Amino acid sequence: MVFGIISAAVHVAAGAVLGQLLGGIVGLLVGAGFGLLVGGVFGWAIASARVYGADPRGVFLFVVDHTWSLLNTLVGALYLAVHLVFGHSLDRGSSQHSCRVNVVEGVSPRYATTLGTVCAGSGPGIQRHEDVHIFQARLLGPLYIPLVVANYVLFTIAPVWLLYHDHTGAPINRFTRYFEIGVYPHVWNEAIAYRIQGTPPR
Repeated sequence: MVFGIISAAVHVAAGAVLGQLLGGIVGLLVGAGFGLLVGGVFGWAIASARVYGADPRGVFLFVVDHTWSLLNTLVGALYLAVHLVFGHSLDRGSSQHSCRVNVVEGVSPRYATTLGTVCAGSGPGIQRHEDVHIFQARLLGPLYIPLVVANYVLFTIAPVWLLYHDHTGAPINRFTRYFEIGVYPHVWNEAIAYRIQGTPPR
């Protein structure tokens, strides 16, 4: 319960500060309201699923997620809220003391997707892969999302990955495969995660 309340308060404060920077007093109020809405949902989720344990690891990762990696946590909180709006449900069993929020349903039946500390559609066969993304975000903090986005943009418009791509095993023979088989598994964060667990799409 305490973690949930603190988390919601941090989201409100972050929303208020960002709102004030963008739009003065009106921005502050709008940002605080948005932070309360999204942070309230996230705070409820981490409290009800007991995501963070009271042990040193749980406390440490909670602090990291709400300071250095706050940008990732904010994005993950918004991601969670959207999932819940669409009727998706928390996987409380796999979330408990895991320091991540698992959502049962994913964006796509073929892939799990992780933003911040929120994993959607994951399972035992790919959870280590998704945990790598959470570690990457915690390690790089506010740099993580910009670096991932920059790599996607770079590899989309300048596909240097074609130089080392497995053209025989995973041919790029139609437009959608350019992104699914080409760009996606070659961006740095996915390439590292697939080395640890999982098989890139073919």
